[in-house]
Amino acid sequence: MVDLKGQYQKIKKEVDKAVIEVIESTAFINGPEVHSFQKELETYLGVKHVIPCANGTDALQIALMALGLKPGDEVITSDFTFAATVEVIGLLKLTPVLVDVDPNTFNMDIEKFKKAITPKTKAVVPVHLFGQCSDMEEILRISKENNIFVVEDTAQAIGSKYTFNNGNVKYAGTMGEIGTTSFFPSKNLGCYGDGGAIFTNDDNLATICRSIVNHGMAERYYYTRLGVNSRLDTIQAAILKIKLKHLDEYAAARNKAAEYYDKAFATNSKIQTPVREKKSTHVFHQYTLVCDGVDQFALQKFLSTKGIPCMIYYPVPLHTQDAYKTESMKHEDFPVTNQLCKSVFSLPMHTELTDEQLKYITESVLEFIK
Repeated sequence: MVDLKGQYQKIKKEVDKAVIEVIESTAFINGPEVHSFQKELETYLGVKHVIPCANGTDALQIALMALGLKPGDEVITSDFTFAATVEVIGLLKLTPVLVDVDPNTFNMDIEKFKKAITPKTKAVVPVHLFGQCSDMEEILRISKENNIFVVEDTAQAIGSKYTFNNGNVKYAGTMGEIGTTSFFPSKNLGCYGDGGAIFTNDDNLATICRSIVNHGMAERYYYTRLGVNSRLDTIQAAILKIKLKHLDEYAAARNKAAEYYDKAFATNSKIQTPVREKKSTHVFHQYTLVCDGVDQFALQKFLSTKGIPCMIYYPVPLHTQDAYKTESMKHEDFPVTNQLCKSVFSLPMHTELTDEQLKYITESVLEFIK
């Protein structure tokens, strides 16, 4: 699904040099590369504070911890997403409230979000799924009216831009109270291990998050709150510093591949190609299709015989999972998610795709879906 080896070969000299320098310095934890990467990412995103951490799941958990939410407080998020988004809500003894998604963008359905709000609702986690922003203009407006915190899950959309009605442009993860991301190797900005970060323009929240990631310390050996041990190690920061310089280039390559896919599948009535959110750019973390009347698992098996990876994101709705289902969540309340889980499939999407590879992939898909 991703060609990390091919991508590495293009930046090999820079990466090797940076990694060796860290090893020679022996500053493995909170070394200078962590702080310089933090500053460079702040500049790129136009955000006041970036707080690096160990992974994207930690980033979400720390963000919710920083808001001072209490057990039983409700947090609204999408049903159609990776489990980590909901997992951290449960771990903190908060109450997850799942809502259905838009059938075109796969992001949170705004009307369902509004209907899910109760006096217990304290936060919403919009997931910028597959590489484009949710309808943040509406989410922010509704949240402000209802005194709800907005925590953006930007694990799949770093580098995506959202344009507001007044012309203001903001990067994914910089619009709510807090944004979070993952640097998992397959992400658009991925390291060579685990990593994550938290974004905020709020000085107080930044101070709290920095304390939480380091055992709750305000200063060394003085603990002001419960914290965790969640740090981005220096080697990963050094790699991310190099890859950040290429992030826009990577997004352009992904968009070029997406355009090839779009054109190849345009005339097939059984295939719905990705719909772009009008106000958001798309960085195509995934290229996800919806198929009508096609066995997605049979397609996956067929493509595997041709050496083509094909993933199904996501095959099982969260509201039906043993870890997250509750009596209050009714299956019939999630018609879009239920249908998507039966009909989506994602094709290879990365920065190294060639026209020859794209031709082979699309012809193979169309051989199965006639």
